[in-house]
Amino acid sequence: MSFLKKLFGFSSTYEQEGGKEMLKIGIILGSTREGRLSPQVGQWVKELAEKRRDAEYEIIDIAEFKLPLLGEPGGDASGAAAWSQRVAACDGFVFIVQEYNHSISGALKNALDYLREEWNNKAAGIVSYGSVGGARAAEHLRGILGELLVADVRVHPALSLFTDFENGSVFKPKDVQAESVNQMLDQVIPWSTALKTIR
Repeated sequence: MSFLKKLFGFSSTYEQEGGKEMLKIGIILGSTREGRLSPQVGQWVKELAEKRRDAEYEIIDIAEFKLPLLGEPGGDASGAAAWSQRVAACDGFVFIVQEYNHSISGALKNALDYLREEWNNKAAGIVSYGSVGGARAAEHLRGILGELLVADVRVHPALSLFTDFENGSVFKPKDVQAESVNQMLDQVIPWSTALKTIR
């Protein structure tokens, strides 16, 4: 992290000692559909990430929050405040994204739209899956994140339904995918550290 010291004059949070608070990275499950695979992928990412000991990682499941369509009258949006608090508490994110009709799920887009300042000046990585690795969904998400002032990193683990899932339903990633996740986090952590200084 010497480049951070040169550019910003500080050590990253995970380099510091003396009981200072670590970065908090939220692993956001981007689907609420029945039969979704994102919980399997999210847990795998969390297990890999926790071995690094460079941040606190937590899974944030949008299915646990009541977030009706934004602006729809009569909807129970009682989960919005809790959603705001969970996102605001994070310094960065990893989005678990599945491709539906060449894009992200409606539930994830809706959850993103509920907030604005809570997302601003934070970093994010994307882990996607689908028939072509979820690449088109990831590219759509990048545009949305840019509008929300979230800096998405370059490395993008893309999981194939044909080679990283058994029968399209049981997650069994190839070994190379774990390396890709760590390369992504190698970018998410320093970016999250740097952006924290301007919030």
